[in-house]
Amino acid sequence: MSPRPPHPHHRAQSRSRHMTVWIHRRPAPEVEAESATAAGTLAGLRLAVKDNVDVAGLPTTAACPDFAYTPERDAPAVAALRAAGAVVVGKTNLDQFATGLVGTRSPYGVVENALRPGYVSGGSSSGSAVAVATGEADIAIGTDTAGSGRVPAALHGLVGIKPTVGVISTEGVVPACRSYDCVTIFAADLRTADRAMGAMAAGTAGRAWPADTRLAAPPRPVVAVFSELPDLDPLWHKVFEETVAALRDRGATIVEVDPTPFLAAAKLLYEGALVAERYAAVGAFVDAHPESVDPTVGSIIRGARDLPAHRLVSDLAELERLRSVAMSSLAGADALLTPTVPVHPTIAEVAADPIAVNSRLGTYTNFCNLFDLCAVAVPTPEPFFGVTVLARAFEDAVALDIAALVTGTELEVPSWPTAVAPVRDLVVFGAHLRGQPLEFQLTELGARWAGPVETAPNYRLAALDTVPPKPAVTRVPDTESGVRVAGERWLLSPAALGGFLANLPAPMQLGAVELADGTWHTGFGCAGAAAESAKDISEYGGWRAALAAGAIG
Repeated sequence: MSPRPPHPHHRAQSRSRHMTVWIHRRPAPEVEAESATAAGTLAGLRLAVKDNVDVAGLPTTAACPDFAYTPERDAPAVAALRAAGAVVVGKTNLDQFATGLVGTRSPYGVVENALRPGYVSGGSSSGSAVAVATGEADIAIGTDTAGSGRVPAALHGLVGIKPTVGVISTEGVVPACRSYDCVTIFAADLRTADRAMGAMAAGTAGRAWPADTRLAAPPRPVVAVFSELPDLDPLWHKVFEETVAALRDRGATIVEVDPTPFLAAAKLLYEGALVAERYAAVGAFVDAHPESVDPTVGSIIRGARDLPAHRLVSDLAELERLRSVAMSSLAGADALLTPTVPVHPTIAEVAADPIAVNSRLGTYTNFCNLFDLCAVAVPTPEPFFGVTVLARAFEDAVALDIAALVTGTELEVPSWPTAVAPVRDLVVFGAHLRGQPLEFQLTELGARWAGPVETAPNYRLAALDTVPPKPAVTRVPDTESGVRVAGERWLLSPAALGGFLANLPAPMQLGAVELADGTWHTGFGCAGAAAESAKDISEYGGWRAALAAGAIG
């Protein structure tokens, strides 16, 4: 472990912005050698890790040198990304014990904004965001309790994905508030962030996903926005309105909701008894080593030491009440769109009033984990201002899709939640294809389109005389009398597939269909007698081709 550095006020002037990003950095030859042999979906991507998350062989400091320990194994989140080919560059600076949204509360130095000298980088995952913003890392792990995986993303024009609480394991993470801590991803664009989250989620065992998870947003989502935007910078208010207008132009329906219960809950995280979780996490260390702790961090954590238990019980009850009111206001909406931060303070402003400025930065982020929401923070064309899409627990795919709509991004198929949520697939051949009359029966169930497919070469395709016409796909004994039939694969939750099957009208049925790659999947079939009387359109090789030729009418 490196020697304990001097107090930040003595060090900040002598350390460059570049130096304050990293607490520990691996030797370049080691990183290069590992990159050369990396394999997997993230092969060669450089990974920065917030220094409250364990990396085997590198000290974990949580930005407190006297707290440091050297773990023997990676946190599961780190191990998952490494298994997918990402290469750890080093450990990044943070607001000490992940207590702050500013990036200035560290004995390793103030982490200045990478793009705007003299302004805060945002915290507590300050170093992770700056490492990506400066191009020193391709992806970075952050943590998020009150907004730490979103605030620094907004202030650097990055994407920050904060998943549903608990779906990514927090083993090997120094806790801030155990009930609300999340492991997050920073990346320069939504597709890279999605890919990294998929690898991280698939490699960690966390909170179980329900069987009725929606795997996609509807084609024309309903998005809520606050009817008022307190504390928002006037210029950014205009940009937010432009973002909402663009989202409406892209097909979303916009509705307004009262921000009162959301903002009231946001204040409970630090101003109420919930802060007791921070004392439970590291309070004993703070009490035993007062000289080792940043003064502001210490005052917040020690301030929770003597809170009476009845206040915590009372605040938890109030939180549940506010959550009920807030979620009721979102009934009928697929997601909530908010500014990520209301202002961009200078480092000097934070030094002059560290508690109040930090609190203001959390205006639109603090309530998220308290209400068990997932979130995707994305940039806007205005530098340093971003917006966040929030959705209900386990509707991470919905938030991701609406974030893609905000940014005009075409995501890869499938998205990260399908790596961990319970998923069933369905192969369709006719009226349920994308753009066809019955597609809505799938999208209303939260089904996700997963791309075109083709059957093995021993199937026949016919058109049933129904309204609308439906496909009759049947298997034949040999390839001489069969053809390859074009179709599409959709992903659904088990509950959605079960409901779809229960409502399937005769003579349609679901069964096993062999695809061209030799795999078998659930797909549409048809009762034999009905297929025999239907119009054979096998020669066209698929429904769309038959429609184009006028063979279906």
